[in-house]
Amino acid sequence: MDETTTTLETGIDERAKVESWRLHVLAEAGYPLPLAERLARSGADLHEAVTLVAERGCTPELAAEILL
Repeated sequence: MDETTTTLETGIDERAKVESWRLHVLAEAGYPLPLAERLARSGADLHEAVTLVAERGCTPELAAEILL
């Protein structure tokens, strides 16, 4: 394996770890799994996603509409 392949694989692994962590945070905040998966893969602001549901009273669906 060359250095480029190793770097690419490392980047993919890191991205998967970040998406997994984001998914966990969103699910804990009350997002249904399919919506949490979409948001976890997106560039949506995770802090704002949690704040909209936990502190501002938005439904997860409305929060997703705002963020996506």
